[in-house]
Amino acid sequence: MAHGGNALILEGGGFRGIFTAGVLDVLQEQGIYGFDSVWGVSAGAINAANYKSRQLGRSMRIILAFRDDKRFMSLWSWAKTGDIAGADFMYDEVQNRLDPFDNETFNANPLRMYAVATDTMFGTATYLPCVTFPDDVIKVRASASLPMVSNRVEIDGHLYLDGGTADSIPFAVALGLEGSPRVEGHTPAERALVVCTRERGFIKTNNTEQMYLRSHRYYGYGYYTDALASRADRYNACRRQLFELEEQDRVLVIEPPRPVEVGNTGAEGGKLLELYLQGRTAAEQKLDQLRELAG
Repeated sequence: MAHGGNALILEGGGFRGIFTAGVLDVLQEQGIYGFDSVWGVSAGAINAANYKSRQLGRSMRIILAFRDDKRFMSLWSWAKTGDIAGADFMYDEVQNRLDPFDNETFNANPLRMYAVATDTMFGTATYLPCVTFPDDVIKVRASASLPMVSNRVEIDGHLYLDGGTADSIPFAVALGLEGSPRVEGHTPAERALVVCTRERGFIKTNNTEQMYLRSHRYYGYGYYTDALASRADRYNACRRQLFELEEQDRVLVIEPPRPVEVGNTGAEGGKLLELYLQGRTAAEQKLDQLRELAG
């Protein structure tokens, strides 16, 4: 199989994505843009868009500026709109007015971007190409719509939720590993930079997914509930494979240096800023490797 170029893989994790924001800000400051594709899951898709639009500091700025705004991420927003992350506020008010997204730079940048979402009918990952903004903002929203606390997002007749359920760290598809799906127009990468939002020793349990299942909200969507039930085991197996690939020098992994004290849906400002700085430091410590990979 032909291979070419390098991929950038960005895990999700809600507010933990501020760690990734720190990594990407260092890449931008150092002019490290040599990736052929970027793959973002949930908060990783939001970070990917800001990297492709070359808006240094925007991800960090938005999280810190609006973390306490009930329209941004709150139970109030969930009760009012059906989305814990207020869709109109995030993808219209912030996107277009409060901290405007640079659609022109995004659209002119040849970097191929994919937002990973989970198809709730089939329980499988879909790798949605994000080519033109603002038209494709809905694909980022689909990737970042958390189960149970978000409305499903319809695109071309399919209903999507958070990509992490089906493929939390999509290095396999980006590298074209055996058994992974093929994405139209994508040539498998030779190597990848993978930014994780959990520390290396983290082991996922299925507590959160069991809560989703007990809600019976997705009764009748058997493939999707199967995906929720198996997510923890698949996530842990995915990370084991990731670190094996690291040993083979197929991937460069950057992750938090210690257990993360930031949750999916919030944290106090000091912890968020600390996690952002951890991301910056982690990238700075691997600058030589980053330049060799994609500088």
